Order: sequence, then C-alpha cells, then structure tokens
Amino acid sequence: MRRAVGALALLSVPVLLAAVPLVPVAALLGPAGLNVAGPGAVGGLLAAVVVGLGGSALCGPIVVDRRIARLPESELDDRPADFVADRVATLAGEVGVDAPDVTVVRADAANVAVADGYRGARLVVSTRLLSLPKADRDAALRHALVRLRTREALVATALLPALGAVETMALLATLLVGRRGERTAADRRVNRIHGYEPERERIPSWAYAIAGVALWILLLPAWIPAAVGDRLYVAGGRRDADGAVARAGAPQRDGLGNAVAFASDAAGAADWPPLLDRLSLVSMADAETGRVRGTSRQEARVRLARLRSKRTL
Repeated sequence: MRRAVGALALLSVPVLLAAVPLVPVAALLGPAGLNVAGPGAVGGLLAAVVVGLGGSALCGPIVVDRRIARLPESELDDRPADFVADRVATLAGEVGVDAPDVTVVRADAANVAVADGYRGARLVVSTRLLSLPKADRDAALRHALVRLRTREALVATALLPALGAVETMALLATLLVGRRGERTAADRRVNRIHGYEPERERIPSWAYAIAGVALWILLLPAWIPAAVGDRLYVAGGRRDADGAVARAGAPQRDGLGNAVAFASDAAGAADWPPLLDRLSLVSMADAETGRVRGTSRQEARVRLARLRSKRTL
C-alpha cells in the first residue's frame, strides 16, 4: 500500500506541472468559455494527464542518456569491460531479466544506477564499485537488476524530468529565502584593500525572501507529492530490493550490507551525478538537496539495520 501511494504521488507531479498552463487555456478557449468548472477545464485536465505523463516518459530516457554520455569514461581494457558485461549477464539470468547495456564510468563514488525506458535498460557502474570484493560488488549489481525487474527503474526514469524540475525550483526558492544581502565587515575591508567599494545592494534581502516564500507557496502542490513519492516509492523500492537480495542467501545479504555501508560512508558522493540519485543503489544527495527533496538522511542506516536484523535473518 505504501508503494502504491508513493507511485500515485509521483505520477501526479508531471500532471500538475502540465495542468498549470493547459487547464486555464482550455477553460478560456473551451466550449464553456470562462466557466472554469465547465467542459473546457475538464478537457484541459485530461490533456494535462496525457501531455504530462507522456512528455515526461518521452524525455526521461533522453535526459538520462545525455547525462550518462557526459560522464568520464572508465578507460578499461577490452577484457575487464567484457568481464563486467558477462558478470551482469550472469546475474541478470539469476534475477530473471534481460541483461541491460552496461556503462562503466570513472567515479570515486562506489555506486551503481539502473535506468529503463523505450530506449532500453542501462546499468551505470562506477570503477570504485568494481574494486570492491566480489560478494559486495555482485550484491550491488543484483540489487540494481532487482529494481529493473520490479519496474521501479522504469517509473523513476520516466518521471525524472518532472521531479528534476520541481527539485530545481525548490532549490531556487530555498536560496532566495536564505539569501544574505548585507556585506560583513570582512567583505568591506577586502573591498577597500582592492580599491573597490560597491554601491549598496539595490535589491534588499527581504525582497528576495518574499520572492522565495512566494515561489515555495506556488510550488507546494507539486513539491508535496514529489517528496511523498520519494520517501514511499523510491526509498521503499530500495528497501524492497534489499529484501529480495537478502532472500538469495547469506553471502548476498552480507555483501549488500557491506556495499551499502561502504557507498554511504566513503568519499566521492560529489562525484556522482545528482540526476542519477533516484536510480542508484545509495542516495548521494547532499544535505541541501536532501532537505529540499524531503528524503531521510538516515535512509542508509535504516537499510543496514533492516538487513542485519533478526527479522531479515
């Protein structure tokens, strides 16, 4: 039930974003004229469902592929690259899915992300993850393949454009609210040393704060379901995949726990693209982005506690 509520919340985000321009236009131009509750508004709402979900699902895989193309190449030789692809194919057969395309990138983050869509499934693996022990590496890859089997990667990939837009606007609103307009004594001293004393701030800080609060108020109808969906569907999907990997056996359960613990504590989080965060084994969002998104900063610790609990055993 929690996963279903989270999925519905996430699906409503692109619909709400598309309804902002479409419903008023349809209400004005529809058969009922200015009557916002008439057939025009209903038609606009139906158009928002089609355009929002369809446009997001169409752009999601394209956005992910372009972001992956900008990642630094791993520069692996043919034999290591073939070994990774062969290992993923073997694990995919055990999980029960078709082997996805594998892209190995040079990154300090020990993470793996899986994307799916009409362009096909893709697995993005960091070189640091491949350097982990065999059991830990295979458990992390199995976790990604389980998320591919449950179609969670498909839903997350399709909704990435809408969720990314909401997250970006929320970050902008937060920055506006917390903007500091006045200059400190140290700033003025440095300016005088360099012979430059700028004019007083033309736009006062309270104006930025008002603009940020207004943007937050306008954004809340879309941000609330996005945050709820992140907490229930995305984070819940990671925990469900943890359980599926743990049921494969004790080595897989221990290996997944080691991989999650290492990925969440090791340095290199800033080296992992934020766009792939919702598709990854471990969330790499920084404190600012995590608060804006509404996700728990204790997600990895909760997952480790569940993996090592007597209930899982």
